[in-house]
Amino acid sequence: MIELLIVIATVLFMEGVAWSSHKYVMHGFGWNWHRDHHERHDGFFEKNDLYAVVGAAISISFFMIGSPLVLGDAAWAPGTWVGVGVLCYGVIYTLVHDGLVHQRWFRYVPKRGYAKRLVQAHKLHHATEGKEGGVSFGFIFARDPAVLKQELKVQREKGIAVLREAIDA
Repeated sequence: MIELLIVIATVLFMEGVAWSSHKYVMHGFGWNWHRDHHERHDGFFEKNDLYAVVGAAISISFFMIGSPLVLGDAAWAPGTWVGVGVLCYGVIYTLVHDGLVHQRWFRYVPKRGYAKRLVQAHKLHHATEGKEGGVSFGFIFARDPAVLKQELKVQREKGIAVLREAIDA
């Protein structure tokens, strides 16, 4: 039971890690890797996919920390379950962000419910030009699109964000 709680807590924690790394790393000093995710491009892969490799390395590191085969008596058993949680978050991210939102794996446009809200929120994230400003930096928790639209309008009025498309629709 404790193992399941560790996995669930890690998945929830990873959304916070993803939000902050998306806002401050990907839209900051790591923009070079993330830029092509916000621009039209040919090809299936993006430099942005390197962030998935970083996530995988984090997950593998926790598996190693939890493994007596690697660390012997120094192994930290919960590390394995943290690694499973990071892995689960990566799978959720891949299915939701890459699959549902960006339709890299399958074609499905949700018509209602939370899935629709998630897609709308992420499309509003992509409504800005460049790395400045923006909304909705999380990946699996989506705020109300009406609130996000208002935040983008305020950013535009303050000169913080340049919008690539109208957000009134």
